[in-house]
Amino acid sequence: MKRSTFLTLAAFVACLIGAIALFLPTVLLVDMKYANPSATGIVMARTAGAFLLSFGVLNFLVRNDAASSTLMHILMANAVLQLLILPVDPLAYVSGVYGSVLSFAPNTILHISLFTGFVFFWFQTKRNLRSDDPAALT
Repeated sequence: MKRSTFLTLAAFVACLIGAIALFLPTVLLVDMKYANPSATGIVMARTAGAFLLSFGVLNFLVRNDAASSTLMHILMANAVLQLLILPVDPLAYVSGVYGSVLSFAPNTILHISLFTGFVFFWFQTKRNLRSDDPAALT
């Protein structure tokens, strides 16, 4: 898979989930997470939605950029996001916040896949920056 394709897919997922969390937080909490909605939960879902939507837009905007140190930083920030968010849903399930394994299993697989992709393309971008081949920079 090309980096541009990966970033487009990552952007789509982040924008989709971000938009649902921002504009339909109860759908996210009840239908997707099997959790009881609360005023605090709705505010936090909207906050997370705005954050994810912004990351999705950023990934979409840089999807065709040439290799650069800035792109490397964006890829690493995405990898860190995936790593930090990875335990959140499983811990919520274990503590009884979420009512179903389906509230975290698909997301856990997604976060591991995205983390792996962002790290892979970070290394690839770093290697391309060291290359003297101008064609390797796209």
